Amino acid sequence: MLNVIRIFLTLITLIGTASSQEDPQLGSARVVFQTNYGDIEFGFYPSVAPQTVDHIFKLVRLGCYNTNHFFRVDKGFVAQVADVVGGRSAPMNEVQRVEAEKTVVGEFSDVKHVRGILSMGRYSDPNSAASSFSILLGDAPHLDGQYAVFGKVTKGDETLRKLEGLPTRKEGIFVMPTERITIHSSYYYDTEMEICEKERSVLKRRLTASAIEIERQRWKKRNPYPLICHSKMKPEGLSSDFCFTFVECGLIDLSPIQNNHFPSEKQLH
Repeated sequence: MLNVIRIFLTLITLIGTASSQEDPQLGSARVVFQTNYGDIEFGFYPSVAPQTVDHIFKLVRLGCYNTNHFFRVDKGFVAQVADVVGGRSAPMNEVQRVEAEKTVVGEFSDVKHVRGILSMGRYSDPNSAASSFSILLGDAPHLDGQYAVFGKVTKGDETLRKLEGLPTRKEGIFVMPTERITIHSSYYYDTEMEICEKERSVLKRRLTASAIEIERQRWKKRNPYPLICHSKMKPEGLSSDFCFTFVECGLIDLSPIQNNHFPSEKQLH
């Protein structure tokens, strides 16, 4: 009996540990950095580091990361984006500069530093993070709780592997690429809006198909003999045995047409 209790307690501990190590929920926003070696897409953890996420996303929306670069690529450790103040090859406008010079409080969490995680760069001051951040290229447990995790890579691991394969040089504590890895441009989108658009498109097709079928059945009841459709009137994917009344889809109202009299070109929508 004692062994059973021990096993039960062990299972509870393991379940609790596994639960605590689950990835936090990603927000719906996605950002894409377009580099000279491919695209890198990432999402945010708004529940983990809300102020950091708001700040970085605003910098992206303002175009602050465009013409910036990865100044550091340490294989198996990090690929680090330079601070946009001084890292860009193009000058910033006043609005960009004001936001770029802001710092955010250190939002440290228990999210682990593993490959693909986004982690803010900073100086010794825990509240000195501005716009530089690292993409983890491997596990780095010594960074856990010391640097603010705010998101993770969702697409583009093949691009990261290309960066890891580039020649580098050592400058102090930094391993740096010998050639500039430029972020040519960046853009963002919302996955919820994308899903909504797809669902709306599917729903529209289904409603259209249902409405056409209803009109086909109505026409059959009103007309005992088939009426062959004009080629421009026939909805795609349907037989030409019957013509329908379906103004909602942009088709002409055929209810007054009798005895195979086709509409003129001007009548066609």
